Amino acid sequence: MSAQVPVRVALTDDEPLLTAGLAMILSAQEDMEVAWQAADGATALRRAVSDPVDVLLLDVQMPGLDGIETTRRLVAEGAQGRVVILTTFDTDGYVLGAIEAGAAGFLLKSTPPADLLDAIRTVHAGDSVISPGPTRRLLAAVRRGAAPGAPPP
Repeated sequence: MSAQVPVRVALTDDEPLLTAGLAMILSAQEDMEVAWQAADGATALRRAVSDPVDVLLLDVQMPGLDGIETTRRLVAEGAQGRVVILTTFDTDGYVLGAIEAGAAGFLLKSTPPADLLDAIRTVHAGDSVISPGPTRRLLAAVRRGAAPGAPPP
């Protein structure tokens, strides 16, 4: 029986403590490996070309290129990996921006580690994920027939 090829994950966040902690959690999984880490979007763009990964976790607010613009450029350039935005900021503008840019996921940094691992596996399998809070607001907006964040009719 052949060994399973691990999901290659890249971490992009300007907070080194966060990326170090995420790297420890991900590297402890038999089916995942952290291929590289970057502190900003420009570095992530270069690394995604030189060392493609399966899933890229990107922060929204970073120096230089933010996570949404980085996602937009990765998708436009045909990058191999699927993007999951991982952020502290639970705003409709960021959720919509991430979706419009081509992200396959939007998670809050308060996501429990087991849920983050499941989300990475889900995105790698070709599906999409959004944290419960933003999902609830998006569904409510769709039900009202309004764009998320728009005032009720």
